[in-house]
Amino acid sequence: MVSTVSARSYLAALGPIMTEVSAQIDDKIPAAADLVTAALQADGVVQAFGSGHSEALTMEIAGRAGGLVPTNRISLRDVVMYGGEPPDVLSSGILERDPAISQRLYDLAAPSKSDIFVVASNSGVNGSIVEFARIVKDNGHKLIAITSLKHTAGVESRHPSGTKLIDHADVVLDNGAPYGDAVLDLPGGGKVCAVSSITAALLAQLLVAEVVRRLLDAGVTPPVYLSANIPGGDEHNKELEARYEGRIRRTA
Repeated sequence: MVSTVSARSYLAALGPIMTEVSAQIDDKIPAAADLVTAALQADGVVQAFGSGHSEALTMEIAGRAGGLVPTNRISLRDVVMYGGEPPDVLSSGILERDPAISQRLYDLAAPSKSDIFVVASNSGVNGSIVEFARIVKDNGHKLIAITSLKHTAGVESRHPSGTKLIDHADVVLDNGAPYGDAVLDLPGGGKVCAVSSITAALLAQLLVAEVVRRLLDAGVTPPVYLSANIPGGDEHNKELEARYEGRIRRTA
């Protein structure tokens, strides 16, 4: 049997998904950009959280060259790095399914009332993600969810409430990933080559572009990171980060 798995077949499968995701620039992306812009103009910070491979999305949002400076990345590791827990709590791999961790993550982030949250999860059903989203909304924040509508529709919630990430979001951005994420069929069954990290990164950059456009239209100079690997980058970034001292944790 000739394999149908190749770089070309992956690109062929990815193309229509990227087109579908990009179509959200007519409705969902502007709605999300309006919320982020309003938060920034109220001196808020964008708080980004994702577990598992969705953590890649938080790195695309927060502390990224060419991205917005008032952004903070929240990770399950925060309970070890900032919360005093022993490192072995991360070794079980079940933290993302544990709702009990979410309040600690929120408290460690210490968000202000004007902060907005971007929460990413391909399935949108794990306990920590759903509970975190519930806490965010209970505390009066706006919430943008990035998830796969196809996948989340095909699985049950792992949260005691039975709710999913999408049930708590003000705006839902669909990453377009199919159920199970991977797109290429293997001869013996199963699939290979996931797409959600790529499409989530695209959504993040589309969102940033629309937020920056809104700030420019309002006559505001966008607080944007330069690459730390170009002359003057460190100095530029540190000057902007100083405005958000104690509210953001990392440097681009």
